[in-house]
Amino acid sequence: MNSPEKLGDGLVRLGTSYVNWYLVADDGGVTIVDAGVPGYRPQLEPGLDLLGRSLADVQATLLTHADADHTGVSTAVRDEAGVPIYLHPADAESARNRGAKKIDERALSELPHPGTYKLFWHFARNGGARPPVLDETVAVVPGEALEVPGRPRAIHTPGHTPGHVAYHFAGHGTLFAGDLICTWHPTRGRRGPQLMAFNVSTQQSFDSLAEIEGIGADLVLVGHGEPWTGGVADAVDRARATAREDGRV
Repeated sequence: MNSPEKLGDGLVRLGTSYVNWYLVADDGGVTIVDAGVPGYRPQLEPGLDLLGRSLADVQATLLTHADADHTGVSTAVRDEAGVPIYLHPADAESARNRGAKKIDERALSELPHPGTYKLFWHFARNGGARPPVLDETVAVVPGEALEVPGRPRAIHTPGHTPGHVAYHFAGHGTLFAGDLICTWHPTRGRRGPQLMAFNVSTQQSFDSLAEIEGIGADLVLVGHGEPWTGGVADAVDRARATAREDGRV
């Protein structure tokens, strides 16, 4: 696992080269954004230390969606510290079924790529094969500012899952894009902003790019890949261009 990385004032990146999760802090406490896989739990305290905070300061866990590589630590933190888990209602059923979903692009098309096996091996080794069952979540209402540290606005961006959301932390100049966009393709290894693989509807993910393109955030943080510092609009343009070049839309 990677060492926690401070990205800026009140922002910490956790995870590995395979998947990211994040901490956002302000005067009101700390918000966790996404939760990796269960084996990432030991990263939390070192990440909080970078912010000068402790587990007692964590007020909420926000999930961009219910896939198994984004929910892993959420129930442990809830059980240990009473931290509520926020999720869009359209992903609630998937959350109760350990992130199960039907995808629109053939999973078999990823099998020839060596990165696929490395990805699944990493997840299995870190508890991703048995993610938590999420049966108690707080419903995210898109468009409203959430009453959690950082006061993010949730933006419904379906496609990777039905209830996928992005979170705009305006005070931190940051958009958390989840798996709407990745900057590293987790099976093929390509770098740069692009649509994620394993979507429920790739066309819907493409269409959802319009929901974020007007957001004035310089920093885009994703579930897979490095931070993008070129701004949201440029990330969207590149993701659209790549999707068209690949014939995915």
